[in-house]
Amino acid sequence: MRVQVIGSSGSGKSTFGRALAGAADLARIELDALNWGPGWFDRSNLDPEAFVTLVDKAIDADRWVADGNYRLAMTRILPRITDLVWLDYSRAVVMRRVIGRSFARAMGRQELWPGTGNREQFRRWLNKGHPIRWAWDTYNRRKLQYEALFEDPRLTHVRKHRLTDPREAEPLIARLAAEALLDGPA
Repeated sequence: MRVQVIGSSGSGKSTFGRALAGAADLARIELDALNWGPGWFDRSNLDPEAFVTLVDKAIDADRWVADGNYRLAMTRILPRITDLVWLDYSRAVVMRRVIGRSFARAMGRQELWPGTGNREQFRRWLNKGHPIRWAWDTYNRRKLQYEALFEDPRLTHVRKHRLTDPREAEPLIARLAAEALLDGPA
């Protein structure tokens, strides 16, 4: 089983990916962790070759769940997946989650990805690239992109799961985990 989890920034992709990986004994690929280097170095834009190398190495295995929306990564990941999960939640749910997460991270000052030194800072909240602004600004565009992706004829081999309510996540994780565990360990 190879699963890609997509959705608006703040929709819960990482949380879903972490939960599925744990329940299904799958390797977890957090695309944000592959992308962001120390000092908020954005590999996908500033060193795309390095980013693609990291993605290719991560998806070389047979059993994994990847979470994230990086276009450059998706070109590598989508041909290999068995399942595509879209967390298609309302803008209200997404914004509540991304603001709450950003606040908790800024208050807790925890490092977001080990070894990077990257931490959430209140002063960055108004930056165009900050997840709060990014979630708001890209919400409608992402929805259209993912609707088209679900209809893409190149993905007829993929099982597609579109969740429109957060209460649908746990049952899907349980179902996918049961299927993955039947296939054998990672």
